[in-house]
Amino acid sequence: MIGRLISSAVLLIIGLFFPEGGWGRFIFSFLSAVTIGYDVILGAIRNIAHRELLDETFLMTLACVGAFILGEFTEGAMVMLLFQLGEFLQDLAVDRSRDSISALMDIRPEAATVLRDGEEVTVSPEKVQVGEIILVKPGERIPLDGTVMEGESFLDTVALTGESVPRAVRAGDEALSGCVNQRGVLKIRVDRLAHDSAVSRILELVENATEHKSHADKFITRFARIYTPVVVGAAAALLLIAGAVTGNWAEWLRRSLTFLVISCPCALVISVPLSYFNGIGRASRQGILVKGNNILEQMSRTTMVALDKTGTVTKGVFEVVAVHPEEMEEEKLIQYAAAAEKYSTHPIADAIRGSYLGWEDLEIGDSQEIAGQGVITQVNGRRVAAGNDRLMKAEGVEEHDCHVAGTIVHIAIDGKYEGHLVIADVLKDSAAEAIRQLKELGIQKTVMLTGDRRSAAEDIRSRVGVDEAHAELKPEDKVNHIYRLMAGRKNDKETVVFVGDGINDAPVLATADLGVAMGGAGSDAAVEAADIVLIDDDPVKLAMAIRIARRTQKIVTENIVFSIAIKVAVMILGAFGVVPLWLAVFSDVGVCLLAIVNAMR
Repeated sequence: MIGRLISSAVLLIIGLFFPEGGWGRFIFSFLSAVTIGYDVILGAIRNIAHRELLDETFLMTLACVGAFILGEFTEGAMVMLLFQLGEFLQDLAVDRSRDSISALMDIRPEAATVLRDGEEVTVSPEKVQVGEIILVKPGERIPLDGTVMEGESFLDTVALTGESVPRAVRAGDEALSGCVNQRGVLKIRVDRLAHDSAVSRILELVENATEHKSHADKFITRFARIYTPVVVGAAAALLLIAGAVTGNWAEWLRRSLTFLVISCPCALVISVPLSYFNGIGRASRQGILVKGNNILEQMSRTTMVALDKTGTVTKGVFEVVAVHPEEMEEEKLIQYAAAAEKYSTHPIADAIRGSYLGWEDLEIGDSQEIAGQGVITQVNGRRVAAGNDRLMKAEGVEEHDCHVAGTIVHIAIDGKYEGHLVIADVLKDSAAEAIRQLKELGIQKTVMLTGDRRSAAEDIRSRVGVDEAHAELKPEDKVNHIYRLMAGRKNDKETVVFVGDGINDAPVLATADLGVAMGGAGSDAAVEAADIVLIDDDPVKLAMAIRIARRTQKIVTENIVFSIAIKVAVMILGAFGVVPLWLAVFSDVGVCLLAIVNAMR
């Protein structure tokens, strides 16, 4: 194409050395037009054969042929040259955007090293089963989602989440496919098959995203379908009426051809979907997966946000946040509590055992777990009761209240109250910052919906800064709250967003105007039901998604208004004969390129 553009320009320039209207000017202008425009002319003929007249190839061929008929040989060649130059530059812009999306394909490894029968076997990730152990060496991408079994390292997660700071991992930590192992050798137990892995979900979501058209996108498609026949009719009317009135058919043919060329709506048809394409690409590079243009458009109108608590605002991991002994030393109280919980499988028991590593040194005897109350265990020959207030009453022990929010585990040893531990879900580091940024964006209301106890919900609400907290909710209660928020909107264009991660959140994610799922720790059901997925579970990315959506929508609106305004202005000038045919093409190409450059922002 570059060769054709240069050759055509050279032939056109040579033609200028011959007298206007002469055979030399005609021959070189004709060669210039055919060199650069033969595929446009063939396309127009092919479309006419298929009864598809009113497209840009037909308009440009008509303008070129008409100019030659009128004896404007240079202008006819320049129409084709400028049109093809514009098409070439448009293709470059579109390819650049497509390449930015396609670059994501590089984050899917083509091979995995599996340990089978004590040997390292290199196979395709699709052939690795859940439960198998894969080996990832320094510099390699992790091919499948799993849990680190051996080794310590830092993972480069920038391709997956947009996070520039490497993430430290050790035994027990999650390792997502697509991340690059930077240091030590890791042995990872595979938790998900290749088609369910984080990297596969990213690629699938991005590939499918542009299939869902936005309202603006649909408007442009309908607009072009109605607009083109209207302007062709207007150009014909201009020629027939003005030509009949003035008798100057040649002049009004030139003006009507100019009017047609200017009318081509390619700036709108290309720049609007390209803007959304770029918005989705920008979001995906930040670890935000948007499932369609329409979703990006809806996200820009977000006015209310509801969030689940566990796994969304908090990490979903219990920790001992406070130790309040009576007379016993704090360390000793934790040690006895951890030993008492040795045989319990409850998440709270895991938190207590993880808070003190020296409990294995104690002699642990018989243990009895009482459902809904706690455990009673023989530790160093002493009777240790660890549980709630009902267990203390059953033991005949008077417990003490605690001012710290969380789950209280009281400890009694040999019938004497020794103190209590406070267990709580850990707040995500960025949770408060996420709510602050949402409010900066003008979000009218933030609501937290949780099945947890009211005291725990209120504690999290006050620490994070959400406007309202509703506790002790079942999944159907959360759905009803979303309906109430949607009923409180000023109009249907306002968007209510729900953010969740658990399988019980799937109905709520589907009910809200837009559902946002935490993709790292979130359940498959939640990710499937959601419209947007935050791949690294960072709630701050929600505010980033809204910013990207609003910026994209602003650019789309700019392109629509700018393109239509310039088109109408130049069409009027063309109808009055102020704009020559070649300048009409140049203005069409210029408007299109400016709209594309704006879309690339």
